[in-house]
Amino acid sequence: MCVEFPYICEINTTVMETKVVGKNTSRFDARISSEQKLELERAARLGGYRSLSEFVIASAQEKARKIIFDTESIVASQRDAELFFDSLVEAGRPNEALLNAARKYKQLNAE
Repeated sequence: MCVEFPYICEINTTVMETKVVGKNTSRFDARISSEQKLELERAARLGGYRSLSEFVIASAQEKARKIIFDTESIVASQRDAELFFDSLVEAGRPNEALLNAARKYKQLNAE
């Protein structure tokens, strides 16, 4: 279901398994190699994080927000472009107010 952008409904999604731990918390497990864990722990220490979990969660959340923002921006931009070009191609006839404004503009520039 599309909440913020109703026209974003073609995005492929997969359901990932999470375990509900408490009322407002969930557990996420990941298997990584020993080398990956050492690298992540080093980055966490260098970054001043209190734990590996804090580092991984902050990093993943930052990346998730960027991906979501970039995807929604691209889709919104594409939709805006479609609306703009559709309005140019299917422009209706000018109304009386626009015709009057055009006449006044021509009069002012003719003097």
